[in-house]
Amino acid sequence: MAEVLPGLERQPDAMEMIAVEGGNVMTYSFGKGDEVLFLANGGPGLPCDYMRDSHSHLADQGYRVVTWDQLGTGRSDRPADPALWTIERYARELEQVRTGLGLGPLHLLGQSWGGWLAIEYALAFNAGVKTLILSNTAGDLPHLVEELNRLRSALGPETVTMMLKREAEGSIDHPEYNAAVELLNWRHVHRLETMPPALQRSMDGMVFDIYNAMQGPNEFVYIGNLKDWNRVPDMHRIAQPAYIIVGEHDELTPACAMKMHHALPNSTLRVFKDASHSTCFETPEPYYRELLAFLESHRG
Repeated sequence: MAEVLPGLERQPDAMEMIAVEGGNVMTYSFGKGDEVLFLANGGPGLPCDYMRDSHSHLADQGYRVVTWDQLGTGRSDRPADPALWTIERYARELEQVRTGLGLGPLHLLGQSWGGWLAIEYALAFNAGVKTLILSNTAGDLPHLVEELNRLRSALGPETVTMMLKREAEGSIDHPEYNAAVELLNWRHVHRLETMPPALQRSMDGMVFDIYNAMQGPNEFVYIGNLKDWNRVPDMHRIAQPAYIIVGEHDELTPACAMKMHHALPNSTLRVFKDASHSTCFETPEPYYRELLAFLESHRG
């Protein structure tokens, strides 16, 4: 029997440690269905709590819902080797989890950083993908940086100048800089009056060494090893049905989603009104209704 996990909304039917490149990772499975919905959460550097707890109820619809704490996070091993923090290695990790659990092709849902990972995985291990669900994500990070700078510009020229100055001199811990980032987070990351417990647990479990190495100091500055990542020119090779989810006010903007939609030969794009980057929490009723409709249309 799986251990009782404090704060978990629903206990997993199975938990299993799987050996991957660099260590062992903890996996969580809900339900017994033959159709596997595999969740890749955002970050990088977050434990999977927020995606696991918010999507585990889909086991009641006949799906086996599976996710894992990515290496370096949550209940998985915490190696100190910075060479492990690359998207290519994490794609191999995802395949090692899939094969280690004996799973066939997946309905692969990647949210935020998990979407970048899902794209990389679909290109490297295409046979492991049945459908691809890209939620609040992007395929071209240099284009995303342009979009983030556009969002920042709405704060006004004086605030943008201040932010650039703080970033250049390395004083981003200053209260005025943090206040600007907090405003951007409210507009574009989550528009929630109360943080859901699972999302708060993931945020509290952030491993900043991984986040900083791969992305940067916050959601609006990309200086890590992912800053030049762009898979849009290759995405035509992903022929599986794809469903792209984006919030109207998402930090990973509708323009980013449109680039993926044009690149993927068999994709559907849905923009959720009044949502930002946390669509599954902000507009849950239409989010889950339409996600299930997509999954049901590709069962069997």
